[in-house]
Amino acid sequence: MSRMCEGRVVVVTGAGRGLGRAHALAFAAEGAKVVVNDLGVGLDGTPGPDGPSLHVVEEIRAAGGEAIAHGGDVATSAGAASLVAAALDTYGRLDTLVNNAGFLRDRMLVNLDEDDWDAVVRVHLKGHFLPLKHAAAHWRAEVKAGRTPAARIVNTSSGAGLLGSVGQSNYSAAKAGIVGLTLVAAAELARYGVQVNAIAPAARTRMTERTFADTMTAPDSGFDAMAPENVSPLVVWLGAEQSAGVTGRVFETEGGRITVMEGWRPGPTADKEARWTPEEAGETALKLLGEAEPPGPVYGA
Repeated sequence: MSRMCEGRVVVVTGAGRGLGRAHALAFAAEGAKVVVNDLGVGLDGTPGPDGPSLHVVEEIRAAGGEAIAHGGDVATSAGAASLVAAALDTYGRLDTLVNNAGFLRDRMLVNLDEDDWDAVVRVHLKGHFLPLKHAAAHWRAEVKAGRTPAARIVNTSSGAGLLGSVGQSNYSAAKAGIVGLTLVAAAELARYGVQVNAIAPAARTRMTERTFADTMTAPDSGFDAMAPENVSPLVVWLGAEQSAGVTGRVFETEGGRITVMEGWRPGPTADKEARWTPEEAGETALKLLGEAEPPGPVYGA
Protein backbone atom coordinates (compact mmCIF):
# COMPACT_ATOMS: atom_id res chain seq x y z
CA MET A 1 0.00 0.00 0.00
CA SER A 2 1.37 3.41 -0.97
CA ARG A 3 2.30 5.70 1.90
CA MET A 4 0.64 9.12 2.07
CA CYS A 5 3.74 11.19 1.29
CA GLU A 6 5.61 8.76 -0.95
CA GLY A 7 8.04 10.73 -3.12
CA ARG A 8 7.32 14.12 -1.56
CA VAL A 9 10.11 16.33 -0.23
CA VAL A 10 9.31 17.99 3.09
CA VAL A 11 11.17 20.70 4.99
CA VAL A 12 10.55 20.98 8.74
CA THR A 13 12.05 23.87 10.72
CA GLY A 14 12.90 23.49 14.38
CA ALA A 15 12.87 19.74 13.83
CA GLY A 16 15.63 18.73 16.23
CA ARG A 17 13.34 18.24 19.21
CA GLY A 18 9.72 18.21 20.34
CA LEU A 19 6.98 18.81 17.80
CA GLY A 20 9.36 19.37 14.90
CA ARG A 21 11.14 16.09 15.52
CA ALA A 22 7.81 14.27 15.76
CA HIS A 23 6.68 15.84 12.46
CA ALA A 24 9.93 14.92 10.68
CA LEU A 25 9.71 11.30 11.82
CA ALA A 26 6.02 11.08 10.90
CA PHE A 27 6.60 12.44 7.39
CA ALA A 28 9.50 10.03 6.88
CA ALA A 29 7.31 7.14 8.02
CA GLU A 30 4.85 8.11 5.29
CA GLY A 31 7.54 7.99 2.60
CA ALA A 32 8.70 11.62 2.47
CA LYS A 33 12.29 12.73 2.04
CA VAL A 34 12.86 15.18 4.88
CA VAL A 35 15.09 18.22 5.33
CA VAL A 36 15.53 18.48 9.10
CA ASN A 37 16.28 22.07 10.08
CA ASP A 38 17.41 23.08 13.55
CA LEU A 39 19.76 25.80 14.72
CA GLY A 40 20.54 23.85 17.90
CA VAL A 41 19.78 26.65 20.36
CA GLY A 42 18.62 26.42 23.93
CA LEU A 43 15.11 27.05 25.22
CA ASP A 44 15.72 30.82 25.25
CA GLY A 45 17.32 30.94 21.80
CA THR A 46 20.96 31.02 22.91
CA PRO A 47 23.44 28.62 21.23
CA GLY A 48 23.25 25.02 22.46
CA PRO A 49 25.96 22.37 22.84
CA ASP A 50 25.00 20.08 19.97
CA GLY A 51 23.23 19.82 16.63
CA PRO A 52 20.00 17.92 17.30
CA SER A 53 19.02 17.84 13.63
CA LEU A 54 21.78 15.29 13.00
CA HIS A 55 20.29 12.94 15.60
CA VAL A 56 16.86 13.12 13.93
CA VAL A 57 18.41 12.41 10.53
CA GLU A 58 20.10 9.36 12.03
CA GLU A 59 16.75 8.17 13.43
CA ILE A 60 15.07 8.55 10.05
CA ARG A 61 17.86 6.75 8.21
CA ALA A 62 17.95 3.96 10.78
CA ALA A 63 14.26 3.35 10.06
CA GLY A 64 14.96 3.13 6.32
CA GLY A 65 14.01 6.69 5.38
CA GLU A 66 15.82 9.53 3.64
CA ALA A 67 16.78 12.79 5.33
CA ILE A 68 19.41 15.50 5.48
CA ALA A 69 20.24 18.01 8.20
CA HIS A 70 20.22 21.80 7.82
CA GLY A 71 21.58 24.03 10.56
CA GLY A 72 20.87 27.47 9.13
CA ASP A 73 19.01 30.31 10.84
CA VAL A 74 15.64 30.52 9.10
CA ALA A 75 15.01 33.98 10.53
CA THR A 76 17.63 35.31 8.10
CA SER A 77 17.08 35.57 4.36
CA ALA A 78 20.32 33.69 3.66
CA GLY A 79 19.37 30.88 6.04
CA ALA A 80 15.86 30.54 4.64
CA ALA A 81 17.13 30.59 1.06
CA SER A 82 19.73 27.93 1.83
CA LEU A 83 17.01 25.78 3.41
CA VAL A 84 14.99 25.75 0.19
CA ALA A 85 18.18 25.25 -1.81
CA ALA A 86 19.12 22.25 0.34
CA ALA A 87 15.89 20.50 -0.62
CA LEU A 88 16.26 21.33 -4.32
CA ASP A 89 19.96 20.53 -4.54
CA THR A 90 19.62 17.21 -2.72
CA TYR A 91 16.27 15.91 -3.90
CA GLY A 92 15.42 18.05 -6.91
CA ARG A 93 12.10 19.30 -5.62
CA LEU A 94 10.18 20.79 -2.69
CA ASP A 95 6.60 19.85 -1.91
CA THR A 96 5.87 20.79 1.70
CA LEU A 97 7.17 23.35 4.18
CA VAL A 98 6.38 22.98 7.88
CA ASN A 99 7.27 26.13 9.84
CA ASN A 100 7.80 25.13 13.45
CA ALA A 101 10.97 26.77 14.84
CA GLY A 102 10.68 28.86 17.99
CA PHE A 103 11.68 29.51 21.58
CA LEU A 104 10.40 31.35 24.65
CA ARG A 105 11.47 34.28 26.78
CA ASP A 106 8.53 34.64 29.13
CA ARG A 107 8.09 37.73 31.27
CA MET A 108 5.18 39.73 32.59
CA LEU A 109 4.62 42.73 30.34
CA VAL A 110 6.15 45.35 32.64
CA ASN A 111 9.28 43.23 33.06
CA LEU A 112 9.72 42.29 29.40
CA ASP A 113 12.91 43.69 27.87
CA GLU A 114 12.89 45.02 24.32
CA ASP A 115 15.54 42.45 23.35
CA ASP A 116 13.32 39.62 24.60
CA TRP A 117 10.41 40.99 22.58
CA ASP A 118 12.52 41.31 19.43
CA ALA A 119 14.13 37.88 19.77
CA VAL A 120 10.85 35.97 20.15
CA VAL A 121 9.01 37.88 17.42
CA ARG A 122 12.02 37.40 15.16
CA VAL A 123 12.28 33.63 15.45
CA HIS A 124 8.55 32.90 15.38
CA LEU A 125 7.16 35.46 12.95
CA LYS A 126 10.14 36.34 10.77
CA GLY A 127 11.19 32.69 10.97
CA HIS A 128 7.86 31.79 9.37
CA PHE A 129 7.83 34.59 6.79
CA LEU A 130 11.27 34.03 5.25
CA PRO A 131 11.07 30.26 4.56
CA LEU A 132 7.52 30.80 3.27
CA LYS A 133 8.71 33.61 0.99
CA HIS A 134 11.59 31.59 -0.51
CA ALA A 135 9.52 28.43 -0.93
CA ALA A 136 6.71 30.43 -2.56
CA ALA A 137 9.17 32.04 -4.98
CA HIS A 138 10.28 28.57 -6.07
CA TRP A 139 6.72 27.38 -6.58
CA ARG A 140 5.81 30.51 -8.52
CA ALA A 141 8.78 29.83 -10.81
CA GLU A 142 7.53 26.26 -11.28
CA VAL A 143 4.14 27.54 -12.39
CA LYS A 144 5.75 29.97 -14.83
CA ALA A 145 7.70 27.01 -16.25
CA GLY A 146 4.44 25.12 -16.82
CA ARG A 147 4.63 22.86 -13.77
CA THR A 148 1.87 23.52 -11.23
CA PRO A 149 2.82 21.97 -7.88
CA ALA A 150 0.64 20.37 -5.22
CA ALA A 151 2.49 22.42 -2.64
CA ARG A 152 1.66 22.68 1.04
CA ILE A 153 2.68 24.98 3.88
CA VAL A 154 1.82 24.23 7.50
CA ASN A 155 2.48 27.06 9.96
CA THR A 156 2.57 26.75 13.74
CA SER A 157 0.50 29.16 15.81
CA SER A 158 -0.63 28.53 19.38
CA GLY A 159 -3.56 28.85 21.71
CA ALA A 160 -1.59 31.76 23.14
CA GLY A 161 -1.86 33.48 19.77
CA LEU A 162 -5.58 32.80 19.48
CA LEU A 163 -6.65 33.58 23.04
CA GLY A 164 -3.71 35.27 24.74
CA SER A 165 -1.47 33.95 27.52
CA VAL A 166 -0.44 35.72 30.71
CA GLY A 167 3.32 36.28 30.84
CA GLN A 168 3.75 35.63 27.12
CA SER A 169 2.95 38.90 25.37
CA ASN A 170 5.87 38.54 22.92
CA TYR A 171 5.05 34.91 22.10
CA SER A 172 1.29 35.55 21.90
CA ALA A 173 1.75 38.51 19.56
CA ALA A 174 4.06 36.53 17.28
CA LYS A 175 1.73 33.53 17.19
CA ALA A 176 -1.26 35.78 16.41
CA GLY A 177 0.78 37.30 13.62
CA ILE A 178 1.38 33.84 12.19
CA VAL A 179 -2.38 33.38 11.82
CA GLY A 180 -2.60 36.64 9.87
CA LEU A 181 0.35 35.60 7.72
CA THR A 182 -1.32 32.24 7.04
CA LEU A 183 -4.56 33.85 5.85
CA VAL A 184 -2.78 36.28 3.52
CA ALA A 185 -0.43 33.61 2.14
CA ALA A 186 -3.33 31.25 1.47
CA ALA A 187 -5.09 33.93 -0.56
CA GLU A 188 -2.00 35.09 -2.46
CA LEU A 189 -0.48 31.69 -3.24
CA ALA A 190 -3.58 29.74 -4.31
CA ARG A 191 -2.92 30.66 -7.95
CA TYR A 192 0.39 28.80 -7.74
CA GLY A 193 -1.07 25.56 -6.40
CA VAL A 194 0.05 26.29 -2.83
CA GLN A 195 -2.17 25.58 0.17
CA VAL A 196 -1.37 27.30 3.46
CA ASN A 197 -2.81 26.27 6.80
CA ALA A 198 -1.86 26.62 10.46
CA ILE A 199 -2.07 24.49 13.56
CA ALA A 200 -2.36 25.61 17.18
CA PRO A 201 -0.98 22.57 19.00
CA ALA A 202 -0.88 21.67 22.66
CA ALA A 203 1.82 19.15 23.47
CA ARG A 204 4.74 18.43 25.78
CA THR A 205 7.86 20.18 24.50
CA ARG A 206 10.77 22.06 26.00
CA MET A 207 8.65 25.20 25.76
CA THR A 208 5.62 23.83 27.60
CA GLU A 209 6.83 21.22 30.06
CA ARG A 210 8.00 23.91 32.50
CA THR A 211 5.38 26.59 31.84
CA PHE A 212 2.48 24.14 32.14
CA ALA A 213 4.15 21.43 34.22
CA ASP A 214 0.95 20.26 35.92
CA THR A 215 -0.82 19.41 32.66
CA MET A 216 2.20 18.28 30.62
CA THR A 217 3.47 15.44 32.80
CA ALA A 218 3.38 12.05 31.07
CA PRO A 219 1.03 9.52 32.73
CA ASP A 220 2.36 6.30 34.21
CA SER A 221 0.09 4.32 31.90
CA GLY A 222 -2.60 4.76 29.26
CA PHE A 223 -2.90 7.38 26.53
CA ASP A 224 -0.31 10.15 26.77
CA ALA A 225 -2.45 13.05 25.58
CA MET A 226 0.42 15.54 25.66
CA ALA A 227 2.87 13.50 23.57
CA PRO A 228 3.99 15.64 20.58
CA GLU A 229 3.49 12.64 18.29
CA ASN A 230 -0.29 13.12 18.66
CA VAL A 231 -0.11 16.39 16.70
CA SER A 232 1.89 15.07 13.74
CA PRO A 233 -0.80 13.01 11.93
CA LEU A 234 -2.80 16.15 11.15
CA VAL A 235 0.37 17.94 10.03
CA VAL A 236 1.26 15.05 7.73
CA TRP A 237 -2.21 15.09 6.18
CA LEU A 238 -2.12 18.87 5.70
CA GLY A 239 1.28 18.42 4.04
CA ALA A 240 0.08 15.69 1.68
CA GLU A 241 -1.79 15.81 -1.62
CA GLN A 242 -4.81 14.24 0.11
CA SER A 243 -5.59 17.61 1.75
CA ALA A 244 -6.48 19.12 -1.62
CA GLY A 245 -8.94 22.02 -1.27
CA VAL A 246 -8.09 22.82 2.36
CA THR A 247 -6.39 26.20 2.73
CA GLY A 248 -6.52 29.30 4.91
CA ARG A 249 -7.61 27.24 7.94
CA VAL A 250 -6.41 27.05 11.54
CA PHE A 251 -6.71 23.79 13.46
CA GLU A 252 -6.31 23.43 17.20
CA THR A 253 -4.99 19.98 18.03
CA GLU A 254 -4.31 18.31 21.36
CA GLY A 255 -4.14 14.62 22.24
CA GLY A 256 -6.90 12.91 20.28
CA ARG A 257 -8.84 16.14 19.61
CA ILE A 258 -8.91 18.23 16.42
CA THR A 259 -10.85 21.51 16.30
CA VAL A 260 -11.39 23.84 13.36
CA MET A 261 -10.88 27.32 14.78
CA GLU A 262 -13.34 29.85 13.37
CA GLY A 263 -11.55 33.02 14.45
CA TRP A 264 -12.80 36.56 14.04
CA ARG A 265 -16.21 36.91 12.45
CA PRO A 266 -18.85 39.64 12.76
CA GLY A 267 -20.98 39.47 15.88
CA PRO A 268 -23.78 41.75 17.12
CA THR A 269 -23.86 45.00 15.13
CA ALA A 270 -25.63 48.34 15.36
CA ASP A 271 -25.66 50.98 12.62
CA LYS A 272 -27.00 54.49 13.35
CA GLU A 273 -26.24 55.60 9.76
CA ALA A 274 -24.86 58.77 11.29
CA ARG A 275 -22.07 59.74 13.70
CA TRP A 276 -22.44 58.58 17.30
CA THR A 277 -21.84 60.80 20.29
CA PRO A 278 -19.37 59.28 22.79
CA GLU A 279 -22.25 58.58 25.18
CA GLU A 280 -24.29 56.86 22.46
CA ALA A 281 -21.27 54.86 21.31
CA GLY A 282 -20.64 53.65 24.85
CA GLU A 283 -24.28 52.72 25.48
CA THR A 284 -24.43 50.88 22.16
CA ALA A 285 -21.16 49.05 22.78
CA LEU A 286 -22.39 47.81 26.16
CA LYS A 287 -25.67 46.65 24.62
CA LEU A 288 -23.84 44.76 21.87
CA LEU A 289 -21.43 43.19 24.37
CA GLY A 290 -24.45 41.91 26.30
CA GLU A 291 -25.60 40.13 23.12
CA ALA A 292 -22.16 38.79 22.17
CA GLU A 293 -20.53 35.48 23.04
CA PRO A 294 -18.02 35.89 25.91
CA PRO A 295 -14.34 35.76 24.91
CA GLY A 296 -12.34 32.58 25.35
CA PRO A 297 -10.20 31.99 28.43
CA VAL A 298 -6.80 33.65 28.67
CA TYR A 299 -4.11 31.05 29.42
CA GLY A 300 -2.66 31.50 32.87
CA ALA A 301 -5.35 33.93 34.04
